[in-house]
Amino acid sequence: MKQLSEGLAEHVASGATTLCWCWRLTRRDGVRHGFTDHDHDIVFADTVFEAAAGMEASEIRDSVGLSVDNLEVTSAVTSERLAEADLAAGLYDNAGIEIFRVNWAAPEQRVLMRSGNLGEVKRAGRAFAAEVRGLAHTLQETRGRLFQYTCDADFGDARCAVNRDDAAFKGTGALIAVASPRRFTVSGLEAFANGWFTHGLLTFTSGAASGQALEVKQHAGAGSSATIELWSRARLPLEPGQTFTVTAGCDKRIATCKAKFSNVANFRGFPHMPGNDFLTVVSRPGSKTR
Repeated sequence: MKQLSEGLAEHVASGATTLCWCWRLTRRDGVRHGFTDHDHDIVFADTVFEAAAGMEASEIRDSVGLSVDNLEVTSAVTSERLAEADLAAGLYDNAGIEIFRVNWAAPEQRVLMRSGNLGEVKRAGRAFAAEVRGLAHTLQETRGRLFQYTCDADFGDARCAVNRDDAAFKGTGALIAVASPRRFTVSGLEAFANGWFTHGLLTFTSGAASGQALEVKQHAGAGSSATIELWSRARLPLEPGQTFTVTAGCDKRIATCKAKFSNVANFRGFPHMPGNDFLTVVSRPGSKTR
């Protein structure tokens, strides 16, 4: 049950209300935007909630227990702050969202109705719909160590301990030609072998995509030019001359850890863990099992 402030409770009880909805989005990079369905901008909590942004929300429902309560936010991309390219590039994936019920005549009279994160974002032209997941969805996420054959550390983090800024594991370059937001030809990687950056992380350092970090699906070619294919779309426009840095790729296997990085001592997987074949083997009388 929501606890209303004294002023908001009196306003609701009056029967003649001036209420509106306000949404505040906080992206993973810290950028914060506010939107409202009122016809004038509203300001509170150090946030300007932009009017006429086309935001609408489905009915809010709360259930007892730990089940995930979801709702959906829909809008047309009409705000200059809510750019289509940013949505396509995934900048709003898993963004934090707060939904307020506000007395627009006195914004200090408000109540937080729901907080959570944006889930799947579906786009159709200039319209989009985003799933809002309640806080309970974090209880479904995997926590702690993973017992698996492959390493569960991120390349270059404290558990991996490889220096990703080492010249042997980091390249810099520039785009030569752009085939799509996910595939382009680059220069500057002549010193590295074919496939060296497959599974690595590419970070743009100039242009519209500056600061965006994306995983590399495939690095192909050697010599004066190479082709980079990403798993996700880069922020547009991509143009020849844009610069980037890219770190060496790791497929999380112990053989790669040994041959490519000489880092077996810090390998965080369990390559000798018995699999299903070992568990289902039938031991015959008189035989020796390993």
